[in-house]
Amino acid sequence: MNIDFIRRFCLSFPQAKESLQWGETLCFKVRGKIFAMLSLDSVPPSLCLKCAPDKFLELLELEGMAPAPYLGRYKWVLLERLDVLPVPDLEYLIGQSYAMVEAKAPKPKRPARKRKRA
Repeated sequence: MNIDFIRRFCLSFPQAKESLQWGETLCFKVRGKIFAMLSLDSVPPSLCLKCAPDKFLELLELEGMAPAPYLGRYKWVLLERLDVLPVPDLEYLIGQSYAMVEAKAPKPKRPARKRKRA
């Protein structure tokens, strides 16, 4: 698993966008809400993701996994290196993170329809 693969995978989701924030952190967002953060300035690169509460506790038992700084209380996990998990597991976690964030992200507002007069 490498940075380019993660970048392409994250951007494959509908309405996903990327932005560089906080120095060298590549943030992947859906409708303005972050679903994954890839730290480019750490060696090796690290990845933060949102996960379900039961999965959060399970993942913390693995070597190379930790609560994400500042976000752990919201069930975000930090992969200290990109090879902590097999590719299918990581793809699943990124997909779950996207789905959870997308479900709560603000929906785009529809333009008001004009009423016809009778």
